[in-house]
Formats: sequence, C-alpha cells, structure tokens
Amino acid sequence: MSCIRFNTPAQRQAMRDHRPVMLDAEALPKAHPTPPVTASKIARLRVLARSESAKIRESVASNHHTPVDVFAALARDPDAGVRSCIARNEHVPVDVLRSLASDESEVVRGFLAVNFVVPIDVVRSLADDESDIVRGLVNWKNALADA
Repeated sequence: MSCIRFNTPAQRQAMRDHRPVMLDAEALPKAHPTPPVTASKIARLRVLARSESAKIRESVASNHHTPVDVFAALARDPDAGVRSCIARNEHVPVDVLRSLASDESEVVRGFLAVNFVVPIDVVRSLADDESDIVRGLVNWKNALADA
C-alpha cells in the first residue's frame, strides 16, 4: 500500500474550498457561546462537591462557577488532588488561596506557587518553603515574570 495520494486538481481544489474556517479568539465565543450559568448548575456543583469520588470533587474545584463557600470547603478537603485543583484555579478567591500556603502537600503548595493570582505575600512565603520543588517553582515563575 502506498502512502502517496493521487488527487486530481479538482479534488485538491474541493478540499481547499471545504477546509474548516479558523476562528480567532474574538470570533470563537460568538460562534460557540457557552450556556448561561443557572441556579440549577450552581445547585449541581454544590451536590457534586459532596461526592465520595475525589475525581468529581476535583472537577468542582476546577470549575470557575463554583460558589465561594464551596471553594472554601474544598480547600479543606482530605484529598490533596482536590486541594491542588483549588490551588491552581485562578477564579478562587484570594483568601481561600492564602489558606493553602501552609498545606501539608508540596504538590498543593507547588500549584499555588505557579498560580498568577496568588498574592505576593504568599509567593514570598513560598519562596522560603521547606521543599526544593516549591522554591524552584517560585523562582521559575519569577523568571517568567521578569522575561
């Protein structure tokens, strides 16, 4: 079997005529609008935040429509994966993020270190973290900001 394509000029022109249109960053949301956030969606997020499955709780922690009180509760979740999702979510309130600065998991603190909405006082405390990895991530993020 050959990997060479034998398309006629008419076939090649038809493929060019029917290729997908590339949308820019402004046109894409207009072409594919997101559904509105309704009270029922918020209610579902609240129910899912109490799931026995850590993966489902991680999904809620990653959602930018999650209510503030649910973010605060998930920041105290026993599963480090859930807390990591809170730490990297840029829509989590600053006070909730600040509460994770002394988390027992270096993975959580590492995600917190690279989150660009974390307050500078938290970043400074993470720069002196006991973990080489967390300190390295703070230095890496600072180098990106300076570039």
